[in-house]
Amino acid sequence: MKYLIVGLGNIGAEYNNTRHNIGFDVVDKLVYDLKGEFKVDKLASVATVKYKARNLVVIKPATYMNLSGKAVKYWLDQEKIDVSKMLVVVDDIALEMGQLRLKTKGGDAGHNGLTDIIIKLNTTNFARLRFGIGNDFPRGYQSDYVLGKWSNKEIDLLLPRVDTATEIIKSFVSIGPGLTMTNYNNK
Repeated sequence: MKYLIVGLGNIGAEYNNTRHNIGFDVVDKLVYDLKGEFKVDKLASVATVKYKARNLVVIKPATYMNLSGKAVKYWLDQEKIDVSKMLVVVDDIALEMGQLRLKTKGGDAGHNGLTDIIIKLNTTNFARLRFGIGNDFPRGYQSDYVLGKWSNKEIDLLLPRVDTATEIIKSFVSIGPGLTMTNYNNK
């Protein structure tokens, strides 16, 4: 069985350790835990790792957040992976800092990366792991907030939640989305 695991974020050093790049951070940890390594390839950094006899193609799109769909579509087609075997890890301001929620379908919730994936794939029926980054910003400053760096206090909370997010991905590919949602959502 083959899965596409997508971490959303922006490439470039100026985006490292920003809230919007939590998708990159989660898949970095997953690939590290599974002894893999990212290599620059077409439209993305790509790592191929194994977990419990499952092949995981893990990508970090190099198309910038708002054009993530181009890389996602390319790698789904390239690897001949059905969209039902894809999981997208995305930041979410509607969830409290560190809250994790797996969904098997849904809208874009105002997230430009998800919007582009939905447009390019012409479906909302794909799994996404929403990673809460909170919404502690004044009205009109959402962009500054999501592109802002984590505070030291946030990092302390963040690290164990990144570990949990990688556990959720492993659970998704091994026991499926239904049981994974039962085991992890709202915890």
